[in-house]
Amino acid sequence: MATNARTGIVTIADYDPAWQTVFEKDAVCIREALGPRALRIEHCGSTSVPGLPAKPVIDIVLAVADSADEAAYLPSLESAGYALRLREPEWFEHRLLNRRAENPGVALNMHVFSQGCTEIDRMLAFRDWLRANATDRELYARIKRDLAGREWKTVQDYADAKSPVVAEIMTRATAPHD
Repeated sequence: MATNARTGIVTIADYDPAWQTVFEKDAVCIREALGPRALRIEHCGSTSVPGLPAKPVIDIVLAVADSADEAAYLPSLESAGYALRLREPEWFEHRLLNRRAENPGVALNMHVFSQGCTEIDRMLAFRDWLRANATDRELYARIKRDLAGREWKTVQDYADAKSPVVAEIMTRATAPHD
């Protein structure tokens, strides 16, 4: 798992190519559960960036027509083994579902947004920038490893501590490029 509930330690693992395989299997599962209601399925987060160390948690972005219309997709995803863990109507109508991945020690978080949500574009811009930019990928890896060596009350505290570096990288990722 990514955190130890007793100690508050965040575990960062070296990049594992199997993470892509876990994503691909879940993408198939999601497509089978939702059919054409799955408008977009993307692997995002650190596990989607080859060479980047990460918490062993596969993050998936799922775009549906209207993420607030849970009746249109949630029962099908629950039948496929996913569980709703968080509902954030104030933040892009975000829904977070999760489940244990089939691989030991790997978990899965699915972020559900409405098609066209700007947060999807932001998440994928960050992923794509880190895939293409070795300097920022190495900077982010250093920060993640440094912060993972500390004790945190919650995973969100760890994520918040990364925010200044994430914002710095996002500035470069979203700047006009030649």
